[in-house]
Amino acid sequence: MKPLQISPETALKLSQMLKVPLEHLMHMPQHILLQKLAELSKQQDREPGNAAAAAPKPDVPPQ
Repeated sequence: MKPLQISPETALKLSQMLKVPLEHLMHMPQHILLQKLAELSKQQDREPGNAAAAAPKPDVPPQ
């Protein structure tokens, strides 16, 4: 498994957001990283002071 192909700045921000060591993040499988980002997004949406959660969602017509 090769390290994630992300910039150092992105890696540092993700490491801080996910509260994982930078070394662990760089060798984390991509599907695990995506799962953790989805969980973080859901958690932020549930926070009452979150402006994104309070904003109305745009209507998307069904396909």
